[in-house]
Amino acid sequence: MTEREQEIFHIIQQNPAISQNELAARLNLARSSVAVHIANLQKKGYILGKGYIVNNSFYVVGVGAANVDICGRSRKPIVMRDSNPSHMTSSAGGVTRNVCENLARLGTDVKLISAVGSDVYAEQIRRECLAAGIDIGNLYAVDGHPSSTYLSVLDESGDMLVAMSDMSILKSLPADYLTSKKSLIRGARLVTCDPSLPSALIEHLLDECAGGPPVYVDPVSTAYARVLAPFIGRFDTAKPNVMELEILSGMKISSHADLLHACEAVLAKGLRRIFVSQGKGGCLYMDQTGCMLEQKLRPLDAMVNATGAGDAFMAAVIYSTVNSFPIEKTLDYALAAGIAAVGHEKTINPNMSVSLIESILKEYAL
Repeated sequence: MTEREQEIFHIIQQNPAISQNELAARLNLARSSVAVHIANLQKKGYILGKGYIVNNSFYVVGVGAANVDICGRSRKPIVMRDSNPSHMTSSAGGVTRNVCENLARLGTDVKLISAVGSDVYAEQIRRECLAAGIDIGNLYAVDGHPSSTYLSVLDESGDMLVAMSDMSILKSLPADYLTSKKSLIRGARLVTCDPSLPSALIEHLLDECAGGPPVYVDPVSTAYARVLAPFIGRFDTAKPNVMELEILSGMKISSHADLLHACEAVLAKGLRRIFVSQGKGGCLYMDQTGCMLEQKLRPLDAMVNATGAGDAFMAAVIYSTVNSFPIEKTLDYALAAGIAAVGHEKTINPNMSVSLIESILKEYAL
């Protein structure tokens, strides 16, 4: 969808009975222009038949971590083994939940499958998901268990010094619960997950999706990349950094040539596409068709919080895929979304939107 088609589609989702005249008045457009956009939406399959029947198959399912992020950024250079004056924030987090929130803020219909406990953190997760527009009707509640938490310590520049997480509640998410959601999962445009899930549950999810929606994954860390390594060939798209790629490929990367060979090794296992995050060096993209592309934007002058950059990047990749963007535009959107994330103190930039990404591209293009 074009940006204008997205606007119209989302209004119709909320009010399928709205008239073309009402749409035209709301968007300050000619009615004839609205009619053209609606015709295009019908041709693309987003609207079915008359009466603006929305095709609800255009949704994304996220399966994975949903937690509360507690983040402290030191006001001065950190003194180890001592108390440091800091700025503290708390917000809903979790890799898959974060990807889902970014997608929702970009206007994508997204449904979250995760586990939460019976504590105040669970209520915070639900509240912030709903406020962002995430469908949380498929959360699995575990009585008497604490919800997932993620604690990060940032240095005075906003870069991560250390982090700790407790995702143990995901071990309580039963495989048969995923089976009960099979129709929801199989009906999705695509599925995104993270390796916070137990390996047996990852394998079960891949089985449920076999022959159906493609599955996207962010390895998250070298430790979790080891969890993913046995299954990496069953995913459609992955977004590792260089260290995680070493684990997935089983190769040491010491040069650009090594980087290319490692990508080829992972693609040879069956993965269709790979986006390798290189920090300020941008992103390397490769796929099974032989396409290889490297792009980067001018880095942000002052990073505020590095925690959510990868989640925003992955969300923009998914958004671009759902909207059939060419790979060059997909990389631009993903890199710009990463800049939007690191420029805000919260894990998810509450201003995330297509217009914000477009403005960043204009400002930070090389």
